[in-house]
Amino acid sequence: MAVFTPVSLDDLVPWMASFSLGTAKDIRGISSGIENSNFFVTTEKGEFVLTLFEKLTFDELPFYLNLMQHLAKKGIKVPAPVPDNNGRILHTLCGKPACLVSKLEGDWVPAPKPVHCAQVGDMMAKMHLAGRDYPLEQPNLRGIAWWRKTVPEVLPFLSTEASFLLQNEMRFQEEFAASNLYWKLFRGPVHADLFRNNVMFDGDELSGFFDFYFAGCDTWLFDVAVAINDWCIDLETGEFDMNRVRAFLDAYHAVRPFTVDECAAWKAILRSAALRFWISRLYDFHMPREAQILTPHDPRHFERILRLRVALPVPELIV
Repeated sequence: MAVFTPVSLDDLVPWMASFSLGTAKDIRGISSGIENSNFFVTTEKGEFVLTLFEKLTFDELPFYLNLMQHLAKKGIKVPAPVPDNNGRILHTLCGKPACLVSKLEGDWVPAPKPVHCAQVGDMMAKMHLAGRDYPLEQPNLRGIAWWRKTVPEVLPFLSTEASFLLQNEMRFQEEFAASNLYWKLFRGPVHADLFRNNVMFDGDELSGFFDFYFAGCDTWLFDVAVAINDWCIDLETGEFDMNRVRAFLDAYHAVRPFTVDECAAWKAILRSAALRFWISRLYDFHMPREAQILTPHDPRHFERILRLRVALPVPELIV
């Protein structure tokens, strides 16, 4: 969530006229993230989040916006798209696709404790189950097809050692993705990017998941692995914090029990989740786009995590 396309109050006020939210009073850019232009918007009826989509197209966006709407109606704590007076949730602003969603209360937790991880695990399991009857289909657009395309672009920037790791892991993941085990895993709509800064807490109470714009249909276990690789580690070393790991996994399992096949695939999926974000951070770091507010992440963080997931045993899904 950076700002690539500036939006002024003068731009916003006439645009907001099609909503029943009163007059727009203030707009502030949001600095975190690197994909879209995001703003806090204050109106006479409250605060909302405005997103201008820099990469996603009008044809792609209904999957994400309708998924958020679907989950919100099922009681999952997510931002709900705000319809205009004609019931539309997808719009155009400053020449870009745009939407307005409800603003979650609270803030993200930079140093989560087991109590936070348990709530995220519980809500993720409920989200997966709530998405089973979502009618739209879309693959994870940052899945293996994107890895195949992107790896050759980032390899020239790597040392010999890092290049060997990346290519070796790609071969491993290609074989795993073609295996019978992989295709036995439960799948459906997943968030696919549920890092600490994409979850809001009001005090110690989870108030919602947000930023669904990397969502797609993938294995539920991949969603779990992405979260575990961020919520339940020491950020300096990449090593697991076992109290947080167990709080997350046990809370998830209590709602949606893990299967024998998922237990067998767990280490490979943890590796795939680390690989996905190493590749994307390499791409964003070495081939950045211009933005008014933009801080690319250090790709070495997920290189370190991938090395650990390859070399060391991983926690069991079920104890």
